[in-house]
Amino acid sequence: MKKLLPWLLLLATACKQKDYNADLLVKNAVVYTVDEKFSTANAFVVTGGKIVAVGKADTLEQEYTAHKVIDAGGKPVYPGFIDAHAHFYEYGMGLQEAKLVKTRSWQDVIDTINVYARRNPDGWIIGDGWDQNKWKIKQFPNKAKLDSMFPARPVMLSRIDGHAVIVNQAALNIAGIKPGQTIPGGSIETINGKLTGILVDNAQGLIRRKVPEPTEQITEDALLGAQANCFAVGLTTVDDCGLPYTMVNTIAQLQHKGSLKMRMYVMLSDNPDNYAYLFKRGVYKTPGLDVRAFKVYADGALGSRGACLLQPYADKKNWNGFLLSSQQHFTEIAQKLAAKGFQMCTHAIGDSANRVMLKIYAAALKGKNDRRWRIEHAQILSPDDIKYFGDYNIIPSVQPTHATSDMYWAGARLGPKRLKDAYVYKKLLLQNGWLPLGTDFPVENINPMYTFYAAVERMDLKRFPDGGFQPENALSREEALRGITIWAAKANFEEKEKGSIEPGKYADFVILDTDIMTTKGATIPKVKVLSTYINGESVYEKK
Repeated sequence: MKKLLPWLLLLATACKQKDYNADLLVKNAVVYTVDEKFSTANAFVVTGGKIVAVGKADTLEQEYTAHKVIDAGGKPVYPGFIDAHAHFYEYGMGLQEAKLVKTRSWQDVIDTINVYARRNPDGWIIGDGWDQNKWKIKQFPNKAKLDSMFPARPVMLSRIDGHAVIVNQAALNIAGIKPGQTIPGGSIETINGKLTGILVDNAQGLIRRKVPEPTEQITEDALLGAQANCFAVGLTTVDDCGLPYTMVNTIAQLQHKGSLKMRMYVMLSDNPDNYAYLFKRGVYKTPGLDVRAFKVYADGALGSRGACLLQPYADKKNWNGFLLSSQQHFTEIAQKLAAKGFQMCTHAIGDSANRVMLKIYAAALKGKNDRRWRIEHAQILSPDDIKYFGDYNIIPSVQPTHATSDMYWAGARLGPKRLKDAYVYKKLLLQNGWLPLGTDFPVENINPMYTFYAAVERMDLKRFPDGGFQPENALSREEALRGITIWAAKANFEEKEKGSIEPGKYADFVILDTDIMTTKGATIPKVKVLSTYINGESVYEKK
């Protein structure tokens, strides 16, 4: 009997192991599946990184024995959140640069840069996030103070929207920029025959190409730093809008190593090398990386007056902004991408830029289609042009927090009449019946709860304005949740693999401490992520 005992124990263990037919069971939850019927459940089962069953815990526990069981304690569970428009790598790089988002004056910027420079004594001084619209004096700054502080060390400080920089004379000297110099699709500000250091849109390239490329370690640190912060707010997929093709291999290698777990939908930037790369290679698709789109810039930003308007700016006479490239360029790109079968995603802020791109899209798409070409931002639109979205199935990809950030000064740029035709998310939703939502981070905060809140409440975090900013364009809570899950996935051709909690899809999900579908509106921005899962594996747990 003593000899048989080890064999009996081994046999019992083997039988017990065979009883397991699932990796994970999540139960005692309020599961918002975000399926077609927007149904709820209280449990689901995961095997091999995918969801295999959704329903009632009593039933599922009879059918499945899981290695791990999560009792959610009645907490709400949602599909992993997806940011349909972000700058993930840029955000990660910004974590290693001088942070200027919270500065409230040019002197604040100077003080912050001074501290940063002492802590980082070598190389270029790079900062990001200043916004003159948040200052008492709402004007572009001048480089004079930067010149006196750093006469030999180059400085480049990006405006929050990424469409303008201020640089010092040392940086201008390196780039060889002279007073009165001009550039198509950009502005080199010169006042009284002297450079102010302000470079808008395409003019930035004259400086940016002179900044040394980051090392492999800095690049990796940037991606992993961005990932950690995104997981903490429940993001499981991000659309990175406008990267060079060289980043594709870097991202793929880090994902293969297992250090970069964030799923990424990458749009390559409008560059001949990028077109050549993807045209030759074809769509690049793995479970964690999808590269099939190109990001094109039609115009600049409203805050820096680079958005291209049909009529002059209300606060700058005889100035309409500008297109960043010729209409011929946009037409040629659209025709090439239509022929090759790739997705075109175009940044368009002003009503003129939107009109130009919508007409170019229409000519290339030739009627109803499922190409899912996107207009990123679709921010200011002539009422006459909105029909193009529905007539040609063009997808408006919008960022609700832009409306609640810009509302303080957008009226000054546009005047009251045009303002009514801006940030019209409900009207855009009605065109195709679905609307992907994002943040444009680091322009806005990475938190999808802020996106949800701004979409539904049309207020900022101060609960301003009372009743909401143009509340007729608020989205319902169901629409907002779909916008940061299944509709964002659909904008990426990925709705069959993610965006909802349904059998066959990746087990990407989040557990929140409060139900955003039922809580008071004022509570939504305070909601915290308790856990974030990708492939049924925890990538973040609230401490």
